[in-house]
Amino acid sequence: MTAFPFPLVGFDLDGTLLDTHEDLAAALNHALALAGRPPLAATVVRDLVGGGARRMLDAALARSGGTEGLDVDALHRALIAWYQGHIAVHTRLFDGGMAMLDALAARGVRLAVVTNKLESLARQLFEELGLASRFFAILGGDTLGPGRGKPKPDLLFEMLRRAGVPPAAAAYVGDTAYDTGAARAAGMACVVVRFGFNRGAADALGGDAVIGHFDELVPALERLGRGR
Repeated sequence: MTAFPFPLVGFDLDGTLLDTHEDLAAALNHALALAGRPPLAATVVRDLVGGGARRMLDAALARSGGTEGLDVDALHRALIAWYQGHIAVHTRLFDGGMAMLDALAARGVRLAVVTNKLESLARQLFEELGLASRFFAILGGDTLGPGRGKPKPDLLFEMLRRAGVPPAAAAYVGDTAYDTGAARAAGMACVVVRFGFNRGAADALGGDAVIGHFDELVPALERLGRGR
């Protein structure tokens, strides 16, 4: 069997590996209620996910009057606390996710998660779903300190450092411009998923390939490897 072209594959979390939007919406609406603001539909919250919980909260508050007079730090803490207690009520792998992870593992590929979610929350979520052992590294938006999350490439460089491989030996899978921007800056191949939280803009995000189901990922990576 020909060696798989990417011995390391990293994944975004929210909207890529996992459909988290209902649990995130519940946590966000808890914080909005504390601020006296109306709740947002889960379908609306999908469009706010990608830059981390604080950015999601800021965007939600901006939709209903802004932040003047509010203790946004306290609301953020309340959002995180609620989410910690209800992190995996509705969250699940996207269709085909388990078979895809199995297929990559069978090819000897090392898997990592690189997300703008807090590392502690990402680890908790994968532990509760029984998936943590599948990933050699789980990196969050706070892993390297403030201001180093995606679309900056810092977290992807850290993934590469921990795996001991160059950018050409790795691919990254995501669903938003945060992901494609980070992968491009890190010099890595990037696959975009259409089923994520990208508001239908997957083909416009600048990925090297776009897939509509996880059963397309391994063939897409093989094609990208042949083209390099």
